Amino acid sequence: MAAETSVLELSLYEDVQLTKCMRLRAQSLQQRNEKPQEGEKLLKANEHVYCLDFSKQRLVFLWWKIQLKKPGKLIITGTSQHWTPDLTNLMKRQLLEPSGIFWKKAGEKDVSFAEADTQEFGERIAELAKIRKVMYFVLTFADGLEPGNIKCSLGFKA
Repeated sequence: MAAETSVLELSLYEDVQLTKCMRLRAQSLQQRNEKPQEGEKLLKANEHVYCLDFSKQRLVFLWWKIQLKKPGKLIITGTSQHWTPDLTNLMKRQLLEPSGIFWKKAGEKDVSFAEADTQEFGERIAELAKIRKVMYFVLTFADGLEPGNIKCSLGFKA
């Protein structure tokens, strides 16, 4: 008898503390008039760190569910970073390609996205779930979109 498969919906959530720590790093460099390490990624004002906790690790990607409460653009970039208590700096080489790009134009009800890229990105996330319990993302908000204006989850077959 075949094992039952179930659909698992996992939501991205903002890691407020890590976002704050990364902003403090950028602020500290600026105050001391120092430059970041070569290749270091500093968070911009419109970027926030989000997490995805994997309750199961053998997953097959199914879909993205993105809700934008207002018009704007959302870019979700995965990281290969394993943040440790000493908060090692995020390096640009740790940003994964492709990013998921989602947008909603004024007057439109539905969210648009680059389908091939978001499919590939979702599949990469499912692959990384095999070796991780948590994955980190940099979310970039543009064209008037802000963190409180989104809900983002991914569907997987467990």
